Amino acid sequence: MKNNIINFFATILLAFLLSFVLPWWSIMTAALATSLFIPLKKAAVFFVPFLAILVFWGTYSFILSSGNDYTLAKRIAALLPLGGNPFVLMLVTGIVGGLAAGITAVFGKQIALSSKK
Repeated sequence: MKNNIINFFATILLAFLLSFVLPWWSIMTAALATSLFIPLKKAAVFFVPFLAILVFWGTYSFILSSGNDYTLAKRIAALLPLGGNPFVLMLVTGIVGGLAAGITAVFGKQIALSSKK
């Protein structure tokens, strides 16, 4: 349980710091690095980074969108089949980022396991 919490916050912190110098895929780098150095077991390998990036991207997109009264988010949500709801767009954004981070974390776990043999 302790490793889950440490991995969760380390993934968020590393993704936040890397987002200043790398493009959107920095979340995948953060998930890969934390899964290599902070071991998780079973389904937590996928779900901890998934939830970390879901929270990070959801919060980050909310903060960015609230600065302009959700104007751009409303327009993009109107283009997608989301009924023009910017908050659903933020949720979808978090889910997509979480999936990318979770899959990368599983890959990182596989690298860690194969390097031990």
